[in-house]
Amino acid sequence: MAAHRRPKQSPLGGQAVRTAATLALASAATATVFEGSGHAAPNPTPAQVKAQVDRLYEEAEVATEKYNGAKEQADAARAGFDRLRDEAARRTERLNRSRDALGAVAAAQYRSGGLDPAIQLALTSDPDQYLERAALAEKAGDRQAAALTAVRRELTAVRQLRAQSEGRLTELRAHEAELRRQKTTVQTKLDAARTLLARLTAEERARYEAAVAAGSHDAAGASSAGPAAADRADRAGTLRGPISAPTSRAAAAISFARAQLGKPYVWGATGPSAYDCSGLTQAAWRAAGVSLPRTTYTQINAGRRVSRSELAPGDLVFFYSGISHVGLYIGGGQMIHAPRPGAPVRVAPIDEMPFAGATRVG
Repeated sequence: MAAHRRPKQSPLGGQAVRTAATLALASAATATVFEGSGHAAPNPTPAQVKAQVDRLYEEAEVATEKYNGAKEQADAARAGFDRLRDEAARRTERLNRSRDALGAVAAAQYRSGGLDPAIQLALTSDPDQYLERAALAEKAGDRQAAALTAVRRELTAVRQLRAQSEGRLTELRAHEAELRRQKTTVQTKLDAARTLLARLTAEERARYEAAVAAGSHDAAGASSAGPAAADRADRAGTLRGPISAPTSRAAAAISFARAQLGKPYVWGATGPSAYDCSGLTQAAWRAAGVSLPRTTYTQINAGRRVSRSELAPGDLVFFYSGISHVGLYIGGGQMIHAPRPGAPVRVAPIDEMPFAGATRVG
């Protein structure tokens, strides 16, 4: 017979066991916190923040040009829809007048003792039936036949216009949806950039903003100070002396752009108080009597392509592989452009961004 043994008692009672377990868990959690703190990613350096902000601004500008393109298309679709709607209203009014004229003829015939079958047909409430059997209008008199023909013509035109309006409305809604999507993208990128910049100290932020205003790429380092930075700041704020342009239109475009120096960059803006990059070049050439499309990737095809070695004042110069930025060349390797949020319209060297091509307009 097996011996019955009492189970070995734990030296700790139930309450003691629970207390020990609680302490063990707390100790493990504390160790985890300290371990995580020891391996926390360090804050990015000012130079890293600058690089990330530059990337976000570039991506925002790509989205801005897509927004500009969607807005241009939406505006065109809205204008087309409005034209079709107005034309449909005019045609409907003419149709009603023609029907009223037929009604007057019908009333006269009724008073004279009879109603022509063709008139009865024209006044039917079923337009499809009328169109299918409109040949009966030939049985009416000359005046009645002309009125019936007018009714049929206007009815057909109204139907076509309404169908076109529906198609244009569908197109408009698609462009408006794309417009909202690109607007959200731009705002998201700009918000992310602002969040990163908020992590800089006041001194770092001041140095960053000074470097951006001067067109410097070394926004984090104190080496931005000195004669080179002063020269950049001068280029950013003023132009010395007249600018020689090859044509009167190019001269007019440059003169307009020059008058905008110092105005703020605002994405989607076309003036007169603020601009984005393609908004500035479009406005400058409009002042010279030349109509440019709205976006960078359509402006580059608005004239004759020229090489960098062929550049002349007034040419449009484009940057980045996606053709997402544009400036107005003024000679001497310089351009006037609307750079980015926080950097107003200014003069800058064309080699401060990756060159993508140039176009001569006018």
